[in-house]
Amino acid sequence: MSPEEQTVQQQVAASGSSFYYAFLFLPAPRRSAITAFYAFCRQIDDVVDETTDLGVAQTKLEWWRAEVARTFAGQAQHPVMRALAPHLGIYGIESRHLLAVIDGCQMDLDQSRYLDFANLSTYCHLVAGIVGEVSARIFGQTQEATTAYAHTLGRALQLTNIVRDVGEDAMRGRIYLPINELQQFNVKAHELIKRGQGAVEPDFEARFVALMRFQIDRAQATYDHALSLLPAADKRAQKPGLMMASIYRTLLHEIANDPVLVLTQRVSLTPLRKFWLAWKVQALGRL
Repeated sequence: MSPEEQTVQQQVAASGSSFYYAFLFLPAPRRSAITAFYAFCRQIDDVVDETTDLGVAQTKLEWWRAEVARTFAGQAQHPVMRALAPHLGIYGIESRHLLAVIDGCQMDLDQSRYLDFANLSTYCHLVAGIVGEVSARIFGQTQEATTAYAHTLGRALQLTNIVRDVGEDAMRGRIYLPINELQQFNVKAHELIKRGQGAVEPDFEARFVALMRFQIDRAQATYDHALSLLPAADKRAQKPGLMMASIYRTLLHEIANDPVLVLTQRVSLTPLRKFWLAWKVQALGRL
């Protein structure tokens, strides 16, 4: 393992991400590839999450676009891209895949609200659907139809992230819940930004819970749709994605028990529970 690969492996393990538990059961070459790809996605995501100056963030994204071009020209500079480069040709990862992830984060710089679900779906396509497609290739996709499954699963995972992070995103001034759906449930943007506290109408919790149950139901339905698209021939190879589905669907169930919690804390599963859910899919082949 190269120094660059060791670095990204350590970064992913230290992050505590649910993805880490799904990667554990992969053969070493595929684990190295998916870990490097995940590290790339984290680097791009951190540009938006950790850079408060929009001008600086824009400059960083432009640097990453140039770095993608350099990487495909055999001149990668960043350790993450040097770790990812050897896997690009093996797993059919193209520059358009990496640039789509950057374009998705560009949307975060350009807007902090989404008019409707169609608008939000474009964002989910870029930051998660494409990620799902690349992941499926690395896991060992053999069927063309698996692409639709992987894309839909990626969108389901992103919808789960949006539900989980309502409070954290609102603190940053970002609201991913579509505006027309906020209006449908009579939830005001300023109520989310205040995280349900302060001068809020007394029925806020009831309205917010109804909105969140709508979001949770849609995410669960998206998982159901994704699983219905997975060809039987690729089910074994795509176990890491199924592990993620199991972990994230369990997280959705936890949030559904008390949706208001997402406003003030990050709802999560323990590492042991994540490992158990991943192992169950690996050993039994079911969610």
